[in-house]
Amino acid sequence: MARPAAFKLGKSSNPTMTKEDVNKLIEKKAYELYEKRGRKAGHSIDDWLEAERIVKGKLSR
Repeated sequence: MARPAAFKLGKSSNPTMTKEDVNKLIEKKAYELYEKRGRKAGHSIDDWLEAERIVKGKLSR
C-alpha cells in the first residue's frame, strides 16, 4: 500500500470541505500515526480517534 501524502491545515483551509474531504484527511492522519508507531497492528480505532481529534481541531481554528 502506498503511503498517503501528508497534509497541512491552517487558517487558510477551505471552509467548504465536505464530510468526505474531512474523512480523507482523517484517514491520512490515522495512517501517519500507524506508521509512526512502527506499523504495529491492533490500534486502528485509537489511531482513527486520535486522527479525528487532530484534524477536527485544526479545522476549527
